[in-house]
Amino acid sequence: MNPQSFSIACMVALLAALPLYAGDGKIKSEKKIVYGKGAEVDLELDLAMPASGAGPFPAVVCIHGGGWRGGSRQSLNGLTELLARNGFVAVTVSYRFAPKYRFPAQIEDCKAAVRWLRANAKKYKINPDRVGAVGFSAGGHLACLLGAATEAAGLEGKGGNPSQSTRVQAVVSYFGPTDFTVKTWANDVENIFFIPLLGGRFEDKKDDYRKCSPLIYCRKDCPPFLFFHGAKDVLVGIEHSRKMSKKLTDLGVSAKLVTLPDAGHGWGGAKLTTTLNQTVHFFKDKLQK
Repeated sequence: MNPQSFSIACMVALLAALPLYAGDGKIKSEKKIVYGKGAEVDLELDLAMPASGAGPFPAVVCIHGGGWRGGSRQSLNGLTELLARNGFVAVTVSYRFAPKYRFPAQIEDCKAAVRWLRANAKKYKINPDRVGAVGFSAGGHLACLLGAATEAAGLEGKGGNPSQSTRVQAVVSYFGPTDFTVKTWANDVENIFFIPLLGGRFEDKKDDYRKCSPLIYCRKDCPPFLFFHGAKDVLVGIEHSRKMSKKLTDLGVSAKLVTLPDAGHGWGGAKLTTTLNQTVHFFKDKLQK
């Protein structure tokens, strides 16, 4: 199985299980909300929130994986429902795909989604000062960029609501890559994922690969991070999460890496139940206080 097929198979297995888990609260949802515009593309999200309560509720942006070139926001509707049942306004977002749209289009779209949440805080009972992000694989990479890259990085884009901040207050990354400054991947991975995303090989595009690396944006005022990574991940090595977790910790930022010893690039069953519970508890601790 090639790396792309392996990644997609693992992600489908993981994400398909999400609707099986539920909290206690009743929810309401809206689908296909246009949250911004990327080039000529209307950017859409699906939203879930508590059905009752005055709020304001903290919000969480959920970002799907798929190698920056595929995947579906609908695969995370189960996660947004889980978060909504636990007192969050949660959205799962679509973003532009490579190779038609190269980096930084993907993170520009995710930042536009954060701005949209804040611009619509009153309508959806959102606390604009309490916004988190969670992502899987390529989505984990984008969540890490949301948490680490400030406006100075030049990744804000023009997706709408420019007066709103794109800062987030908590981040969860499931096996997301964080460091493209040193080549540690096989050529076939570069051919399938990085050349479509960045427009060339590492040797010819080192500055672009660096700009795409969440690791370089770590700073002492980053929000808290939680990383999940399988020790047997052969697509995105666990060193990606280890490096960023350590760098954040060294800077005095709250960062924790949860290692799953027997897991690869994705997992299900009891492991998924446990990590989802940890994710909800993390966001409750960091955003609901």
